[in-house]
Amino acid sequence: MLRSLVPILATTALVSLGSLPASAAPDWAKVNQEMGRDGADQAGGVKRFSFPRSDLKVMVDGVEVKPGLALGSWLAFQPGEGANATVMGDLVLTQDEIAPVMKRLLEGGVEVTAIHNHLLRAEPFPMYMHVEGHGDAIKLAQALKAAIALSKTPMQAPAAAATPPNPGMDVDKIATAMGRKGTLDGVVYKYNVARAESIEAHRGVHVGTAHGAGIAINFQDAGGGKVATTGDFVLAEKEVAPVMRTLRDNGIDVTALHSHMLDEEPRLAFMHFWGVGAPEQIAGALRKALDQLPTQQAAER
Repeated sequence: MLRSLVPILATTALVSLGSLPASAAPDWAKVNQEMGRDGADQAGGVKRFSFPRSDLKVMVDGVEVKPGLALGSWLAFQPGEGANATVMGDLVLTQDEIAPVMKRLLEGGVEVTAIHNHLLRAEPFPMYMHVEGHGDAIKLAQALKAAIALSKTPMQAPAAAATPPNPGMDVDKIATAMGRKGTLDGVVYKYNVARAESIEAHRGVHVGTAHGAGIAINFQDAGGGKVATTGDFVLAEKEVAPVMRTLRDNGIDVTALHSHMLDEEPRLAFMHFWGVGAPEQIAGALRKALDQLPTQQAAER
């Protein structure tokens, strides 16, 4: 009797397993719908949404800052268990937008992890609000969209350019001085360099370049054969002083030093910068600072 029951039990088990639902995952189509645009696919299954502040005309030292240089709000969703996700991001806001946006975020269960400047001498003066949330991906998207809508951030997804715009600068000179190629995003030439070590936050969630944990270096045309640069170096404590000294000694202003997250391991400092000058001089100065840091590119060379 026992022998005859074995195949029956095995068959029953297979049928039961086959009838189990597949592992749930965030409904990205609905998240896209809530955000009003499609998220860009990033490493690790991350979806990153961009909200450029094209409504703002910000001037620094006579240079009009393009949205892709330093005025891009973004949100990165990383899938978690089931339909849950972790979201991290950075919202570009005017000073009068901070209070209503913060209120709506907190009501929706999204944490505010930092508020500060990235630039100096900017007119008007933008502020940057870093956010983090955990839970149902669709509910997070709804809370974030409702909060962003309280600002003057354009909510309609920007139309794709019919032809690639002319960046107006020699990106080959920048790449040569940097010792590596960047990525042309519209009229802004970008680098997003990953640190060599693994960075984790909120109980083991991996934080990568898509979450703002990469060293960001951006360039745009500043007219007269010059380029403007801004971004941030992601630094361990012991790296702060030497990188700051290198930037200052080579004509790059340090404009802010602060944290973006609350519980990352290892703890990191974010150093923002600004510079205007010849492409070779500006890129060469940034490379001197970058070459002091443990990055994935450095480890691969």
